[in-house]
Amino acid sequence: MKLKIFLRIVGVLQIALGVAYLLLPHPFLHAMGHSIPQADINYPFGMLASRFLAYGFGMFVIARDPLRHRFWIRNMVFIQIVDLAVGLFYTAEGTVSLSLSAFPMFNAALIAALLWLWQPREGQGTLEMAPGVAGR
Repeated sequence: MKLKIFLRIVGVLQIALGVAYLLLPHPFLHAMGHSIPQADINYPFGMLASRFLAYGFGMFVIARDPLRHRFWIRNMVFIQIVDLAVGLFYTAEGTVSLSLSAFPMFNAALIAALLWLWQPREGQGTLEMAPGVAGR
């Protein structure tokens, strides 16, 4: 149950990021303390937003049957690990200050860790039956 709730929370976060990057990219970046890029970068932000939105809505589908969608849960773990690695790299390099990267890196680490720890394992299916009760 906790995994299903958490998947929905992750979905809401992804949808919020998608909406922000799609509709308000410059105000969103400014509010976070980032420099404002040239307007032409809104096109790749829109493409990024589509992925946030698709995975965000997908999290609600995944939450209905996590065992069936383990591949997609592990993909989200992968995304979060890449997010964390990129944050660590650009923070260590000095391109981004820790004040800008700490919160997103914490979120990435938390989401990756909890999804990995809480992912369903083989044999945890809801249709699994005890030996000798098949056909009942």
